Amino acid sequence: MTQVGFAAFDADNHYYEATDAFIRHVDPRMHRRCMQWATIDGRERLLVAGRVNRFIPNPTFDPVARPGCLDDYFRGRIPAADMREAFGKLEPISAAYRDRDARIELLDAQGLQACFLFPTLGVGMEAALENDVDALTAAFGGFNRWLADDWGFAYLGRIFAAGYLTLADPDWALDELDWLIANDVRVVNVRPSSVPDGAGGRRSLGHPAHEPVWQRLDEYGITVAMHSGDSGYGFVLEHWGVNSEFESFRYDALKSLLTYSPISDALASLLAEGVLSRYRSLRVATIETGSEWVWPFVKKLAKAYSQQSHAFEEDPLEVFRRQVWVSPYYEDDLHGLRDLIGADHMLFGSDFPHAEGLADPVSFVHDLDGFGDDDIELVMRTNGLSLTERAAAAAAV
Repeated sequence: MTQVGFAAFDADNHYYEATDAFIRHVDPRMHRRCMQWATIDGRERLLVAGRVNRFIPNPTFDPVARPGCLDDYFRGRIPAADMREAFGKLEPISAAYRDRDARIELLDAQGLQACFLFPTLGVGMEAALENDVDALTAAFGGFNRWLADDWGFAYLGRIFAAGYLTLADPDWALDELDWLIANDVRVVNVRPSSVPDGAGGRRSLGHPAHEPVWQRLDEYGITVAMHSGDSGYGFVLEHWGVNSEFESFRYDALKSLLTYSPISDALASLLAEGVLSRYRSLRVATIETGSEWVWPFVKKLAKAYSQQSHAFEEDPLEVFRRQVWVSPYYEDDLHGLRDLIGADHMLFGSDFPHAEGLADPVSFVHDLDGFGDDDIELVMRTNGLSLTERAAAAAAV
């Protein structure tokens, strides 16, 4: 394993969900509207809202792809006409992907002090349930309680599992956030997308209905992570005649080249509608969305402010640099990102144990060649650890 002279913080670690993650704590009367398992043609398939869900082709995760097996593909070293060929041989699931004590042992072996821990399956489920808000909140309320059972939200001060928060029902979101805070949550995952209103319409993230949630997150110093997943942008694909069903690793050349960026749009809502200016302690971390979107977004921010400064409470680019942290892909322009937003707002994330991540998480440091020692420690450790710290108001909880 790579050594860096200090124990690192990985802002993008993952678990593989237990098969009952969305079932264990959900009222059985809601299973049909939420999640169920079914055997179809001899294979275990996940039904979401009564339909076979293909977000993850192998939702049981056993066997599963080897960590980092797609590294050469994502670095552009090899083409892969057949993704199955690129994955290679699958392996039995490791205990460390589902057991927190086994994961602590693995963190030690990998030279990691701590990590944020995100869903694999969970980041694709909100889109599948957004037309049934009651089912959506039931599913993720149960999911968070499974997460508390199996992982905890700040286990041994080393594993910081992200609670999942949907804003579809703002009253539910506020109650759920209070429960998460009482259970020592440090980071919550909020989908980078607009929010279904339950009546066929949608709300922006900055809509007044969400104000109490942003206020509570700000008050308690809970980091908001926006992790990649199914952001419901199928309408863009449909406009161009591309199959809009989200299926991981299903490659379509046109889809890969279309200009749409859920993470940019989500941050645009938070900035243009003043959420981050009103709540200056609110911290947003963009995870597994890379950083190539940052340059065009920053350009838009600068132009919008120069032309319509009266529409903003303050310079949105300065707000971005103050309250947003970016976890780039290892193949991105890391030096350029440092020059644009500063090393103090960059996060190291390995995506371990996913196929497209790093088998040796700390090896990310090799892509920081040319960074000074102080900047390397910021990116690889200090920045991430700082995002686990709650505000002073949390001390009483």
